[in-house]
Formats: sequence, structure tokens, C-alpha cells
Amino acid sequence: MTLEILTSDSLGDVTHGFFTRKGGASSGVFAGLNCGYGSSDQHDIVKINRTRVAQAMEVAPDQLVSVYQVHSPDVVAVQGPINGQTPPADAMVTKTPGVALGILTADCQPVLFADHKAGVIGAAHAGWKGALDGVLEATVAAMEAEGAIRSDITAVIGPSISQRAYEVGPDFFEMFLDHDPDYARFFAGGKDDRMQFDLPAFGLHRLREAGVGTAEWTRHCTYSDPKRFFSYRRSTHAKEADYGRLISTIRL
Repeated sequence: MTLEILTSDSLGDVTHGFFTRKGGASSGVFAGLNCGYGSSDQHDIVKINRTRVAQAMEVAPDQLVSVYQVHSPDVVAVQGPINGQTPPADAMVTKTPGVALGILTADCQPVLFADHKAGVIGAAHAGWKGALDGVLEATVAAMEAEGAIRSDITAVIGPSISQRAYEVGPDFFEMFLDHDPDYARFFAGGKDDRMQFDLPAFGLHRLREAGVGTAEWTRHCTYSDPKRFFSYRRSTHAKEADYGRLISTIRL
């Protein structure tokens, strides 16, 4: 099956893609393009899937770089393949042509960044914790350190869990309000004491507050489209043993 790659016109001629689960070699609950070595899928099968992604991005497999994601605000500046132990971080930036930055998600926000003029790109994994702790702002700052100009940066949020599928409890709601009472606007009422959290809207808010020139969401919901996307929350509700990971990539 052919790979399905979602792109954004806002990122222009910078090679990038939000890959769906279509076109991979995995089977069972991982059926399709599972790119997560952290899953219980067969390592060799995941390697095949990632090689297909590298080919689509027109880079060698070792030039498709990723980090050990830990829901942090930490960012790594990348010049080439990472040798040895993969560093714990949740975002990467580079100004090196031919290096593809790869972010894994399964409901969290994959965010791809580019400053076309400066020739600097970035990629971030932004779940609620990373977004609240500042991973998006940290990525923008790391891009500036590589020569980007904040107002020239375009940031695009890829397939993520949408508000209608993201039910949270009162403790979660109060945690956000403790940071800023204005964050109440990212929640809608649900059943009983439940709330519905709008993760992409929160991500867009943080990006715009950070001063990027353009910020948008592709408006794809991972939870609501099982044929195209893996979803941690959907797999949990279905009581599945594990779940696949989507990959989003960008390169100069």
C-alpha cells in the first residue's frame, strides 16, 4: 500500500510530511506504518517502516533523526545522525540540509517549524504536559539560536486528538487554571464533572503568544479516524495491549 503523507501549504517548499498509518509493514494493533521502537511491535518491522519514511523524505535511514520523547520542554540541536544513546528530549532543531527530524505521536501534537529565509527547521512533540511546560516556546528559542527570526517562523500542528474526543477530569482542569485562569477557555463542559480539553487550540495559543509568524492546525483528529491514525486514548478505551506511533518529519 502507498504511504499517505499529509502536508501544509504554509510550510511551502520545505520537504515535510505528517505520515498516516497507511502503507506500513506492521500488523495486528500496529497495522500499517508504526514507527515507534518504543512499542512492542517487532523491531525489524518498525525499521522497515522507518526506512520507507526515510525514502519518502529522500534521505538515508540514518539521516531520519528522532529523540527519546519524555514529555519535557527540552530541545536538541541536531547536525546529523545521533550516534550512541538517543537523548531524552521532545524537540529538535537543525540548519543542516539533508537531516530529517522525526517526531512520534499517537494523540499528542506533532509540530513542524520552518523559517524559510534563515534555513532553520524544527520539530516538536507537544502533549498537554510538554505544551504547558513550554516545549513550543523552547523550540522557537532554539531555532533563534540557530539564526531564525521569530516572526518569520511558520509552525504547523499535525494530526492530534480533538476536543470532542479529549475528556479530562476536574484535577486536570484546575491544574491548567493554576497556571493561568484564562486557560479555562480551552475547556468545554462534559458529562457530570468531566471537561473536554482543546489541545490543538491550546497549542496554537502558545505558538501565537510566542510570536511566530504563522501557526495553524491541519484539523485531523487522531482518535476519530482509526483507518488513518493511531491513537493512545482510543487503544486504551478498546483495551488493546499497545498502540502504534505516527511519524511527522521535516528536512531542508
